[in-house]
Amino acid sequence: MPDTQLPEQTRQKQQSKFPRGLVIRLIAYLFVGHLFAFFVYLLFVLGAQNQ
Repeated sequence: MPDTQLPEQTRQKQQSKFPRGLVIRLIAYLFVGHLFAFFVYLLFVLGAQNQ
């Protein structure tokens, strides 16, 4: 009986996981988005100091 449950467990694990490419893209977009937001914030801070 364990032999018939093994493919079922493997299939359930694969369905619950996100695709690897999606996870990498999500992390990259979050990192780049926060980096861009920090850059814009830095521009505002430096611009306020010059006035």
